[in-house]
Amino acid sequence: MVRLNRIYTRTGDTGTTGLVDGSRVSKANPRLDAMGDVDELNSAIGVALAALGDDARADVLRTIQNDLFDLGADLATPGEDFAPGEMMLRIVPEQVTRLEREIDALNADLEPLKSFILPGGSASGAALHLARAIARRAERTMVAASEQVALNPQALTYINRLSDYLFVVARHVNKSGAGDVLWVPGASR
Repeated sequence: MVRLNRIYTRTGDTGTTGLVDGSRVSKANPRLDAMGDVDELNSAIGVALAALGDDARADVLRTIQNDLFDLGADLATPGEDFAPGEMMLRIVPEQVTRLEREIDALNADLEPLKSFILPGGSASGAALHLARAIARRAERTMVAASEQVALNPQALTYINRLSDYLFVVARHVNKSGAGDVLWVPGASR
């Protein structure tokens, strides 16, 4: 159980932060960039949840927010042993599979795409599209970090699948795709 008695520790005042194993790294470390993008993604999903209100899809998004804390812990754990343990949170295949099941269920109600979609539609749909874009950035920073340090392959798969899920749920929220804003190539020429 996490217990925070004090919010500030002063340990990061010199531009470093601690990882799960107790080692310290620069706050400019690519691993920290990835962790920051995952944190921003979690916040963006919180904004989307606020816009959704009392919606059946909110429970899945809250589960994803919890997964993103697991993902942050995974990213903050150095090493090449990606097996989860009592004291080691790792993204596991079941979390990816759950997202795939959700994508398939939502996508079954959607019309096939005939054009690219502009981010928008309803307020909640637009918030989900923003979260999707942040997820794509988080994926890029995770891939960049993985070129320098070992990262859990399941973590990379999870973030990739999550951006797909956010795209599909944004379409679903936008009246099952009927409220999508379609791109019209060259429309403003």
